[in-house]
Amino acid sequence: MYIDFQQLEATKIYHWMTQTIIPRPIAWALTRNEDGGMNLAPFSYFTAISSAPPTIAISIGKKTSGELKDTRSNLQVGAPCTVHIAGRELAQAVTDSSRTLPYGESELQGLNLSLVDFEGFELGRLAQCRLAFGCRVQEVVELGSVPQAMVLLNIEKLFVDDSVMTTDAKGRLKVDAMQVNPLSRLGADEYATLGEVISIPRPA
Repeated sequence: MYIDFQQLEATKIYHWMTQTIIPRPIAWALTRNEDGGMNLAPFSYFTAISSAPPTIAISIGKKTSGELKDTRSNLQVGAPCTVHIAGRELAQAVTDSSRTLPYGESELQGLNLSLVDFEGFELGRLAQCRLAFGCRVQEVVELGSVPQAMVLLNIEKLFVDDSVMTTDAKGRLKVDAMQVNPLSRLGADEYATLGEVISIPRPA
């Protein structure tokens, strides 16, 4: 089967991209609303961009009403952001936090999640996540005719739970991916978790 994206409307393209660009990591982004409340939302159009400066990108669309999603509203006025990597046990909470709510109504209510201080960063983090990045907006880039924006975030702080820290054969600290068991996105309503981790040395 060959599919010509040039002949498809955006919703069809989205379907095929989410079915084929798999698995995708999920940025579980926490921001603060203007009224001081918290907003939490997952984004699977998410990746690392640069390590100097340390930069990640999240692609954020709009609500079906045409309004900006709350995460973008908060970020484009300079609010800090904590991006979490959620484990398998948080799959339901991640899904529930994607629900569209009126601005100012927090997704944290009813999800049985707790916020703790993020040492050295002004915004807290979710206690239930073993990895978190304290970020600040570098740039918001509008993309195409569909109301989508690429948000570039500079990482200022990193939290790694001690329970997932280990060392490699050279004695360097590393994150045990199986202990994190990060949730990743597939197409439709499907998620993936880690099964087998293989190690293949790079060529010299």
